[in-house]
Amino acid sequence: MTPQPLIPREILFGNAKKASPRLSPDGKHLAFLAPENGVLNLWLSNAADSLESAKTLTHDRGRGIRAYFWAEDNRSLVYLQDKDGDENWHLYQVDIETKEVKNLTPFPGAQAQALATDPKRPHEFLAAINVRDKRFHDVYRINLKTGDVLLDTENPGDVAGWLADQEMKVRCCNAQLPDGSSQLRVRNDEKSEWRALVTWSPEEQGGAHSFAPGNKHLYVESSLGFDTTRLLKIEIETGKEEVLASDERVDIGPVVLHPTTYAVQAVGYDVARLKWEILDEDIREDFALLQSVTDGDFRLISRTDADDRWIVVYDCAQRAPRYYHYDRTAKKVVFLATTRPELDEFTMGPKKPVQIPARDGLTLHGYLTLPPGQEAKKLPMVLNVHGGPWARDHWGFHPEIQWLADRGYAVLQVNFRSSTGYGKKFLHAGDKEWGAKMQDDLTDSVKWAIDEGYADPGRVAIMGGSYGGYAALAGAAFTPDVYACAIDIVGPSNLETLIKSIPPYWELMKKIFDLRVGDIDKEPELIKKRSPLFSVEKINIPMLIAQGANDPRVKQAESEQIVEALKKNGKEVEYMLFPDEGHGFARPENRLKFYAKAEEFLAKHLGGRALN
Repeated sequence: MTPQPLIPREILFGNAKKASPRLSPDGKHLAFLAPENGVLNLWLSNAADSLESAKTLTHDRGRGIRAYFWAEDNRSLVYLQDKDGDENWHLYQVDIETKEVKNLTPFPGAQAQALATDPKRPHEFLAAINVRDKRFHDVYRINLKTGDVLLDTENPGDVAGWLADQEMKVRCCNAQLPDGSSQLRVRNDEKSEWRALVTWSPEEQGGAHSFAPGNKHLYVESSLGFDTTRLLKIEIETGKEEVLASDERVDIGPVVLHPTTYAVQAVGYDVARLKWEILDEDIREDFALLQSVTDGDFRLISRTDADDRWIVVYDCAQRAPRYYHYDRTAKKVVFLATTRPELDEFTMGPKKPVQIPARDGLTLHGYLTLPPGQEAKKLPMVLNVHGGPWARDHWGFHPEIQWLADRGYAVLQVNFRSSTGYGKKFLHAGDKEWGAKMQDDLTDSVKWAIDEGYADPGRVAIMGGSYGGYAALAGAAFTPDVYACAIDIVGPSNLETLIKSIPPYWELMKKIFDLRVGDIDKEPELIKKRSPLFSVEKINIPMLIAQGANDPRVKQAESEQIVEALKKNGKEVEYMLFPDEGHGFARPENRLKFYAKAEEFLAKHLGGRALN
């Protein structure tokens, strides 16, 4: 079979044509993201009209807008934006009638996080901001009419997250204790003392989702007494627990809450693909209908306060995400948009869930994507490693994965030990195993792909971003004979300098790094041994390294110190520095520049296809 023409990189990595549609709380308007002059901006249409009739609301000319929400006043959209990837997010308000834009949190060097809105208080919302002390986020009440930003709740110095009740009063928080434990605290009202409701040791997982109707219970996710997390309903006064949902295979996934009562309605479990358990009979018929609309795994991303209309997104591995408008009263589903409509002209590579045995008997879950129309035998392969590492890969559309498959590569994604979602034993099997057992899982996965006949042993690359970038460096340094080349995107090369340079608002996570990565003060030899920088002389394969100059998580020095060491040792390395990016590449022109170079690099060293 003749391979299809190569998919242009602009279609895969340029701006989405339309994305993230959101209904206003009253259902009269529909906002979404779309490019204006090549930059993602907010657009608005009447909910009853076609999106083609929408008008632009904002006129950003920088990195674009990627996250926003409707305020309950039905005329304000609030969006988050940083400066060139520094992650000091500010909250901006745009009035849909006047189109006036205001910076609601104009505090230099501070990071704002939206916390809560309330239909009963349409002109207010809560935000967490680290303006008082860069290490800690306090809660502020923001008035959309006046622009006032008033301190609501001060952080005592150990709170990592806040939760408001259904009267928009801050009555729950998640604290990080000095030994790495975490604690869920509650209080009866805003004047009462905080008290512990649940405490999790460093080996456990847990946190609160929301207050239940009536504000007398909390919906809490917890692994206590179970390997995977369960969804509990806990009475605040007594601590009495009721188990609402659990799956012995995986942790709780997405939780669907009613838009105004906040009652739990459904829970998702992501084993190989997303499956829903219905807890509220009121939506059972709706979910059954939505499941039959099109292929892919669906999620609710927007609902009116009246709950009569929903926006649903379908995520499918072999096509770009598709958005639908669902009228619950009429039981009518109408297609809205797809993020990348030009991709419909091309065939995407099939992506199948796989299970891989690790050398110590642990079962690894992952996904194998194959080039469309090619025999799945002794292909060049890219091991694509997810970041985090406390995250996981999912089934669904990923432009980078489909780009690689289109260029003729088998693509293997592995949820190695320390990935989240598979229970606490699997998570903590990776403690202090960076560059060791976590890396062995990747090596074993490559061996599996070779033994199964998918991969050519002489043409395997390792590629990833953040922790995935570290894994690419570690693969090149610690297992130099496994890979033909490696691509590192914003990956740390020295774990000591990584931990010493974390942002101040990560200070509460420092003990987590000590326990899961290694203590730089007490275990310096372990830290050095697991840092690819100190094994650079073993690297004997070509390297491509890319970095954002403003990255607050993995500083520019992490890439430049290993690039310098590689060059000093006469190794083959190409380095790309993007001065207007942070921890990843948001600007489409930078993405296109990077992927053009990566495509050329892989074609040269693995023999895949490439556009000129």
